[in-house]
Amino acid sequence: MTDLSDLVDAEGVRSAVDDALSDHVERLRALLAATSRDADALADALERMVAGGKRMRAALCYWSFRAHGGGDGTPQAQAVLRVGAALELFQAAALFHDDVMDASDTRRGQPSAHRVFEGRHRASGLTGDSERFGVAAAILLGDLALVASEQQFADATTGHPHQQAARAVFDLMRTEVTVGQYLDVLAQAMPWGDDPARDEDRAREVIRAKSARYSVEHPLVIGAVLAGADEAAVARVQAIGRPLGEAFQLRDDLLGVFGDPRRTGKPAGDDLREGKRTVLVARAAARALAAGDDGTVRLLAHHLGDRTMPDAEVAALAHAIAATGAPDDVEQLIDELASRAFAGIESSGWPDPARRVVAALAHAAVDRRA
Repeated sequence: MTDLSDLVDAEGVRSAVDDALSDHVERLRALLAATSRDADALADALERMVAGGKRMRAALCYWSFRAHGGGDGTPQAQAVLRVGAALELFQAAALFHDDVMDASDTRRGQPSAHRVFEGRHRASGLTGDSERFGVAAAILLGDLALVASEQQFADATTGHPHQQAARAVFDLMRTEVTVGQYLDVLAQAMPWGDDPARDEDRAREVIRAKSARYSVEHPLVIGAVLAGADEAAVARVQAIGRPLGEAFQLRDDLLGVFGDPRRTGKPAGDDLREGKRTVLVARAAARALAAGDDGTVRLLAHHLGDRTMPDAEVAALAHAIAATGAPDDVEQLIDELASRAFAGIESSGWPDPARRVVAALAHAAVDRRA
């Protein structure tokens, strides 16, 4: 498998996106400094967040542009790369807010933003509740990143002949993710375990709205639209991007339980402590119920979402999930979804190297281990 970092480096995608992000952070830093010297910590936090991304979304957008006739090194290509930076800033906003909603302690192997600001509050001897201060700061950081993504997208596409069509996709993407975040919060608050089939349907709704479409489908569509793709070409991209995005998130769900923390940047089984209502746990519950495995049913009911669970109990719960065969079910579902996407790429008629790079990016997205 080709390494994702090598794919993102091709034709200078990573360096161009990194430069655009650095420029934006420095402009923001100057603006914040003119407001108050105390606000520089916000620029530091945004800089840390955008520095850690894989740039997969930006790469998918760029190579879709190239696949649909966009030229390398053209002013239009530079605009697409800056749109890629807008996608990275939007992802940063989603991650700031997601970590607050999930009460996550880490992000990419480092303390999450709300924990950093909580610690700053405590270390500085400030008054009030440290945890509440950290949460408030992280919410505002997410808002700053949203503003930044809007500015970056507008600056990149001003005067572009396909600005309006691309903007419509960008706006739809942001709305869907916001709704998907709510659906995720709602799913975790609803009764769970009595109807695993409905639980799985709900989990897949969340996947499609919250992450699958914004991680894969919409970046691909935006790139195609900015190259002037017609309706038929856009529909082909959607038919590729939607199942690929779902497979990408299903892989993420497996890694959230069984991934190596040294590679994922999160503690093993963190999704179990956070009570993530995923397809994986829905399949495990369904299999346990069908087999009369009351022990696994009780483990899932009593421990999924228990943030105080010690490592030994997390490992026991992960082992019980694995013993049901649910991970194999999810692997099979990933293969089915990804195969549809790979077949669509193969038959797309896109020119090389774009077709070849998009195919490699697709494999990297679903075959990854981090």
